[in-house]
Amino acid sequence: MTQQRWTGGRRVFLALGGLSLLSACAEPQPESPGLPPVTARPSPAPPSPSATRLPRIPVQKEPRYVVPATPGNKGSRVVALTFDDGPDPAYTPQVLRILRKHHARATFFVIGQQASAHPDLVRSIVDDGHTVGTHTWSHANLSRLPAGRVRTEVGRAVDTVATTIGRIPALFRAPYGSWSRTVFEACATLGQTSVAWDVDPRDWDNPGAGRIRAEILDQVGNRSIVLTHDGGGDRSQTVRALRSVLPVLIDTGYRFVGV
Repeated sequence: MTQQRWTGGRRVFLALGGLSLLSACAEPQPESPGLPPVTARPSPAPPSPSATRLPRIPVQKEPRYVVPATPGNKGSRVVALTFDDGPDPAYTPQVLRILRKHHARATFFVIGQQASAHPDLVRSIVDDGHTVGTHTWSHANLSRLPAGRVRTEVGRAVDTVATTIGRIPALFRAPYGSWSRTVFEACATLGQTSVAWDVDPRDWDNPGAGRIRAEILDQVGNRSIVLTHDGGGDRSQTVRALRSVLPVLIDTGYRFVGV
C-alpha cells in the first residue's frame, strides 16, 4: 500500500526594511514623505498534518481479511505478519531484531498514544522496511463511540504517525475488531483502508509460546494475515513464539509481504 508523502516543514519569511547608509560626514537627510514604514509580519504557522487532507476512498463493506491477490503473488505462497498495540520499548525492538534476522517484512498497527510517546521506535520500524498503520489514538472500542469521536480516534493517530515518519499512513485496524458502517465511513473519509486478519493465535491472552506457535502454524494458509501483538502487556510469549514460527514458515515456502 502506497503511503503519501507529507511535507510539513515550517517556512520562515524574513521581511527586511530598507537600510539607509549615512556617511559620517554627511548631513542628516529628511525622511521621504508619503511612504509608510514597512512592518514585518510573522508568517502564520503551517497547519499540522490533517487527515482531512487525505484523499477519500470508497466505503468498505468489510475489512480486508487476507492479502490481496496480485500478479506479484501469483504462483507463490505469501503471508502477512501484523503486530498491534505498540510500539513498546520492551518488545518492539525484539520483534524487529527477529524480523531483521529472517529478512521478513511486517505491518505494525500502532496506537497513537504509544507512537507519540515513542517516536524513535516508529521511525525504527520504517527504517527497517516495514509498514506502519494505525490502531486508533487510545485503543478505543469504536462500537461504543459516536461518529465524531470515531473520526477523532482514527484521525489523531493518523496525524501523529504522519508527523513522526513524514508520510501519511494508509492502513487502519479497529481495536477488538469492532467494525461498523460508522467506522468504515470514517476510514473512507480519512483515506484509510481497514485491515483485519484470518489467523488469530490469541497471543494477547498469553496462552504460552508453544500454543501461540501451534495456533499460527495450524491456521495459516496462502495470503493469510496473522494477528499478533508487540504491545499492550507482557509480550514475551509472542516474542518466543515468533523466533520459532518464522523459520518454519520460511522452510515451508512462505514469503513475507505487506497487507
